[in-house]
Amino acid sequence: RRFRFSPARGQFPVASQVVQKLPKVELLYIAGLFHDIGKGRGGDHSELGASDVVAFCRRHQLDDADTTLVAWLVRQHLVMSATAQRKDIADPVVINEFARLVGDETRLDYLYALTVADINATNPTLWNGWRATLMRQLYHGTRQALRRGLDAPARRGERAAACRAAALDELAQNGIDNARAVELWDAPGDDFFLHHTPSQIAAITEAIDGHDLDGGPLVALLDVGGRTSDDTTGVFLYARDRDHLFADSVGGIEGAGLSIAAAQVSTSASGVCFNSYVVLTHAGEEARRRLKARLGAAIAAGSNADAPVRRVSRQLKQFVMPTEVSLETHPGTPTSTLRIVASDRPGLLSALGGLFAELGISVQRARITTLGERVEDVFEITNRAKRAITHSGQADTISETIRRKLDAEIAGA
Repeated sequence: RRFRFSPARGQFPVASQVVQKLPKVELLYIAGLFHDIGKGRGGDHSELGASDVVAFCRRHQLDDADTTLVAWLVRQHLVMSATAQRKDIADPVVINEFARLVGDETRLDYLYALTVADINATNPTLWNGWRATLMRQLYHGTRQALRRGLDAPARRGERAAACRAAALDELAQNGIDNARAVELWDAPGDDFFLHHTPSQIAAITEAIDGHDLDGGPLVALLDVGGRTSDDTTGVFLYARDRDHLFADSVGGIEGAGLSIAAAQVSTSASGVCFNSYVVLTHAGEEARRRLKARLGAAIAAGSNADAPVRRVSRQLKQFVMPTEVSLETHPGTPTSTLRIVASDRPGLLSALGGLFAELGISVQRARITTLGERVEDVFEITNRAKRAITHSGQADTISETIRRKLDAEIAGA
């Protein structure tokens, strides 16, 4: 209901606009009342709630179309948040699959408003600049896909090429010609262009122009999602690739007392890393300056030297859950997907970075999701040869090692 009034426009600009154009806002209210009503009754609470709301709608003489919509919202009320936080929404295939599930823009509007309300009602601290950016990108990307037509989806190469061309245009206006920009990029791959806006790429290119890597890595700060945010900062690292680089990077960030929401790793043809991190800062400009200094020092020192000491409070130990690890490789994909569900703790990513180095894992992308005392992290990984992990024995070893060591660490902390 708050989305309908002007005070919400600053914090929830998209939801406020979406709610104003809903044909029947009462259907959103009904879905909100029923979305979690099935919890604690055994079974899938979304399906149980959908059955309950169908009976309610029929009892109150809603027509079949409205009943179907409300039941769909209750049944699917978790899917938009899960897609935004756990999948690569820069991938047109992911957007197209989600658009097929949604079906039309009206359902998208209802589902977006319900999802944003659900996140904030569950725990207002979960709503930050990064989650707002993810939800906004998924909403707009899905709407574009629906308008373009699901039988003519955008392709990764086409989207990357469009972003590349827009970045070149912006750089030309700032005095960097196409040949110089392409030389600086050194073929980092499509992912670099898919996961950054043209303005971010232009800012990165201007930062690395003239930087001598012999003098050390470059650390630059970026706006996230094309907007400034008080609680979210983009961090760009330009450095020569080496073992333990991911571990040292996350150790430096966590050593500054900050949390990582996502990571993107791109390596150029000559072995130079274009790594980006989304960091939850919460403390303004001073935290950003401290982050930049600590990360640069950690990369220079190496060996995960700046990682925080991992101490787990006695209270937190009462809520420890066993670590869950899965590793999957789909045929024809260049990376393997590693999913880790674990109890949150200080320095968890640093610990994972050290394990990745020990196991010969190279991180290509990471999506970090913290839900109260639990984290659900997804990493797109390869072996040191930059190939997906296809040997079942190696996959089992990686999963079991991570599971065993993380559980042992928190038990002994």
